Amino acid sequence: MKRTLPFIAIVALFAGCASMSPSGPSAVADLAPTTGNTAKGTVTFTQKGDKVIVHAMVSGLAAGTHGFHIHEKGDCSSGDGISAGGHFNPLGKPHSYPTVEDRHAGDMPMLAADSAGNAVLDGELDVITIGAGATDIVGKAVIVHKDGDDFKTQPTGNSGARVACGVIRKS
Repeated sequence: MKRTLPFIAIVALFAGCASMSPSGPSAVADLAPTTGNTAKGTVTFTQKGDKVIVHAMVSGLAAGTHGFHIHEKGDCSSGDGISAGGHFNPLGKPHSYPTVEDRHAGDMPMLAADSAGNAVLDGELDVITIGAGATDIVGKAVIVHKDGDDFKTQPTGNSGARVACGVIRKS
């Protein structure tokens, strides 16, 4: 038994390394508050095969749900975030839930802020890519909205004002 324990540990180590799939390109957006708001945070995107893993950490929000989208222009220069344009929609699809196949490329799950105003989101998205093709998100913007997304109202989801904006850059 004493001799088999080191062997088992080595096999487990190599099995664990073999099961980790290499990550592809990654990108990040540093969210800054729009005028009069306090929301800020970081959103990271990592390509993993035909999916993109998204991880968001946002603070300074009102408790509750908030629309969360990729927008078409990488421009957060206006105080209200309008310079980021509309939802990223290179394939001309309707706005919908991020689990529906026929949707904007920029549709993402809502953020849910706790009573302290903090939200964490971990998800997996399809449709978008990092660094290549029509659905490449590098150079676009991430917007956090004041209100929740109804996932029905076209083309915005009736999510209200833009409370944070960040340009997506390759990392």
